[in-house]
Amino acid sequence: MRFFKDVSLSAFTAGFVAVLVGFTSSVAIVFQAAQAFGATPEIISSWMWALGLGMGLCSALPSLWLRKPVMIAWSTPGAAVLAVAGAGHGMGEAVAAFMISAAAITLFGVTGWFERVMNRIPMAIASALLAGVLARFGLQAFTAAQTALPLVVVMLMTYLIGRRLLPRYAVPLTLLAAIVFVAARGEFDTSAIRFELAMPIFTMPDFTWQSAISLALPLFVVTMASQNLPGVAAIRASGYDMPVSKLITISGVATLVLAPFGAFALNLSAITAAICMGREAHEDPDKRYTAAVCCGALYVLIGIFGAAVTGLLTAFPKELVAAIAGLALLGTIGTGLAQAVADEAHREAAVITFLVTLSGVAIAGIGSAFWGVVAGAIALFVQQYGRRNA
Repeated sequence: MRFFKDVSLSAFTAGFVAVLVGFTSSVAIVFQAAQAFGATPEIISSWMWALGLGMGLCSALPSLWLRKPVMIAWSTPGAAVLAVAGAGHGMGEAVAAFMISAAAITLFGVTGWFERVMNRIPMAIASALLAGVLARFGLQAFTAAQTALPLVVVMLMTYLIGRRLLPRYAVPLTLLAAIVFVAARGEFDTSAIRFELAMPIFTMPDFTWQSAISLALPLFVVTMASQNLPGVAAIRASGYDMPVSKLITISGVATLVLAPFGAFALNLSAITAAICMGREAHEDPDKRYTAAVCCGALYVLIGIFGAAVTGLLTAFPKELVAAIAGLALLGTIGTGLAQAVADEAHREAAVITFLVTLSGVAIAGIGSAFWGVVAGAIALFVQQYGRRNA
């Protein structure tokens, strides 16, 4: 099989780092969302099963099919919305809302509406959007030094030396050095590790107008605006040509099928995609799909083993996760910024997009990624419309 010829240590490490970053950075929000609907520990475990299998299969299988790194994740902004709006709604209403949102996402994928909108966004704006989303993780890599200075220094020096001597393995070496360092200091928290399989629990959907308006609609909007939008930007900024509409459709259908078991929203990834689409994953862009396949396989393991893998991943210190994410994304951040300012005609609009996205501002419950594109589009229109007519 071609995959086993193409896979490498750096690709596997990129997949592992993507899982580590994507999972540990937001799993607590997912737990809060489930608890807002009165979920029991067994139902939370079912959510992990559904999300793990959904993300894993929707990442691994299309990546093998296209030979390109397809990355699917859960909607972190969506989980945050559910955690706030879930009060007063039962689990059946929640599942119904997941299904309504998934049906809408599927519709936007099948019709190609979302891809047509994305095709009208200039590359400079898309690159600035991606750089703004990722730059926050780059900043966190160094703000982590406030609470774990020795760890961050060790990781930074290992990364720099690795980039000088073994650039392909700089991230794996940095991760290894960090694990050895925190293990030697006894900083792994293994108290949450429980060795047991996750069991899927079916919840019958309870369709109500209240849940459709207060849960499904905001879940759909933030998933499309704050997740799929930067996800497409990540794909295009990395130089890949993928069938975006088909991928959106796949994520929508998978959510629709797995929603009764707890998959609230699956979507294109931006952060973890950037990790698996960058040079750190593989020097050859045609072989970076192996990183996405490895990531998908690890997500499936999370789904199957549920609590055990959840406890293992969350045992890493949060500073280690923040630092490895920022260092792994340095190259992609730099490339995004370079592409954003390369065209002088789009430069100022791109900088506005970058700054608004980086600010983290949320208006009407919609994240800064969407408003960054809006601000950049307005700036581009004001600056270019009259000149183009002239």
